[in-house]
Amino acid sequence: MSKDFVIGVDVGGTFTDVFFLNEAEGTAQVSKVPTSRPDQSAGFLDGISTRVPDKARIATVVHGTTAGTNALLERKGARIGVITTRGFRDVLEMRRRDRPKTWGLWGAFEPVVPRDLRREVPERVLADGTLREAVDLAAVEAEARALIEAGCAAIAILFVNAYANPANERAAVAAVRALWPNDHVTCSTEILPEIREFERFSTTALNAYLQPEVGGYLKRLEDALTADGFDGEFLIVQSNGGVMSVDTARRLPVRTALSGPAAGVIAAGYIADQAGFPNVITGDIGGTSFDVSLIADGRTVLSPQTSIDYGMVVRTPMIEITTIGAGGGSIAWVDKGGMLNIGPESAGSTPGPVCYGNGGDRPTVTDANVVLGRINADRPIGGKLARLDREAALAAIEAQVAKPLGLEPMAAAEAIIRVANSRMAGAIRLVSIERGYDPKRFALMPFGGGGSLHVGALMKDVGLGRALVPRYPGVTSALGCVIADMRHDYVQTINAVLDAVDPAALAGAMREHAAGGLKLLAAAGVTLDAKTVRFEFDMAYLGQTHTVPVPFEIAVDAAGDPAPFSIADIAAAFEEAYRGVYGRLLEGGTMRVLNLRTAVIGTRPKFDLGVLAPTTTGGADLARTGTRPVYVDGAWHDAGIYARLELPVDSVVEGPAILEQPDTTIFVEPDLYATVDRFGNLVIARKSDRKGA
Repeated sequence: MSKDFVIGVDVGGTFTDVFFLNEAEGTAQVSKVPTSRPDQSAGFLDGISTRVPDKARIATVVHGTTAGTNALLERKGARIGVITTRGFRDVLEMRRRDRPKTWGLWGAFEPVVPRDLRREVPERVLADGTLREAVDLAAVEAEARALIEAGCAAIAILFVNAYANPANERAAVAAVRALWPNDHVTCSTEILPEIREFERFSTTALNAYLQPEVGGYLKRLEDALTADGFDGEFLIVQSNGGVMSVDTARRLPVRTALSGPAAGVIAAGYIADQAGFPNVITGDIGGTSFDVSLIADGRTVLSPQTSIDYGMVVRTPMIEITTIGAGGGSIAWVDKGGMLNIGPESAGSTPGPVCYGNGGDRPTVTDANVVLGRINADRPIGGKLARLDREAALAAIEAQVAKPLGLEPMAAAEAIIRVANSRMAGAIRLVSIERGYDPKRFALMPFGGGGSLHVGALMKDVGLGRALVPRYPGVTSALGCVIADMRHDYVQTINAVLDAVDPAALAGAMREHAAGGLKLLAAAGVTLDAKTVRFEFDMAYLGQTHTVPVPFEIAVDAAGDPAPFSIADIAAAFEEAYRGVYGRLLEGGTMRVLNLRTAVIGTRPKFDLGVLAPTTTGGADLARTGTRPVYVDGAWHDAGIYARLELPVDSVVEGPAILEQPDTTIFVEPDLYATVDRFGNLVIARKSDRKGA
């Protein structure tokens, strides 16, 4: 039997989204099923079975997961222990001496590892790598046994300055693995051999915290797929936008911390590039949050670290995503000063917005969109509800927003949308204007269930040129799973002035990274079009705090050996990068190399987005299903209603219009128009910018 399908699965808090690519027929389908609780694997398998009940026909399954994110946010990881250098048990609690709020002199924070489970042993490595005191292995073994007795399911070995000399840490982790009852033993030099103790300690501890939970979840999924006849490739999306094998994900679950949102950004970048939009700002609007990311000249922005929640720092390359609490379920409320606020509290999926009829009594952004006529109350997306209760939503808005503000109910509903749009626009400005990017050069790419309802307002508020709405906005993250490349990132601290760097030793570190990444690519058994190794240095002039990323382009052979290079080559690369950032060099300054970073990338085959394009021909009227009153800018307008997926290529829809499809609703405001491109995407622009207007 032929293996025809490549499937992407994105598990969210409310829905599990599935994208099916039939490579044999050149067709694509989507599915959306409720996420199962508490075990998400049941919904995962149900979603796949809606289109492909015979799992033997599946070549590849790629999963974007929120299991790690949710475990961190909800503090539902494993009970773990830590063995650390004597005197350093409180690094995880002291952090960077920060606090959750700017004002005030104190702030509470409870690490994921209680203090009584953070054990100290004699050992010491100095900052220059000198071994001052060998590790006491008898003490290590005694503390490990005590942690087993205390019920710890995983353990992390965290020694100070281990990045400079890993000998003590490696000896300790070998001793612990010899007696620990499972595979959940982690040490910092295997996870993050990089300077800065707190970030290294935090990332490693969180990896151990997630191993039993995420590893168990992925094992259940893999076993269930295999039992159902699946024997293809099973891959997991990383926070950096790449994918990895299940074995790697179970060993390094901390790399899945932003797996789901990252897949959406990868899909957005590919769709936008194919459609001729190299500069886009993505806006993923779900039930609780608005996630924003910027793609400039076809490249996503990677951040070296992020905080999943206050004090929970993960230092591993991640697609830079800015999140605010402004989604469809965000609650509208009036404070004591008479100001209208949106979020951050959300109604979630249970009880949900008032219009769901599940007991919610506080108005949300979704309730406002229903009242304003932008969401069809008789055809809610997702298939969980037969209809939405517009009257209940209107009553809640009138009682809790309109009366306190002295507004008419419809004006209050529109005010809710305007405040939500203002907050979203602020997030877009944060990733664009405040970082030197001109929004006029960018197109907005909304996705998620609610993103397409706010396109016009965000274009106006921020000054964005156009908007590009993908064919299936509600399952964009699942589509991203299908096209994401394999990627493995490595880092090694050098921490030396450039003239003191030994080229041979540096080449050895580069070789170790490249060879390790290439070995993982080969072990995954995944079909790849190409393999690429990229090196980058974190560098600065001596005395500077902030470093400059310095790409270092050099060939690597199949075994991972880099081509010969000199210190002068690195100096030239630094000067080019530094001048690009600051416009000048510091004459006579001493160059310093802090870290070596390596990315090993396996390019997976991409499918032709043309398979998503509509096959219908003719004009937009063929997809028109009627009209509906929509409230915009203080007045009612008759908006044309269209079945979006039936709109032919090159058809034009004049605003005001509502475009409906199973996974989302798109609102084209009165001063906008929309055109269907050759891939089935919707390009939205201002009528005033149209030629001849």
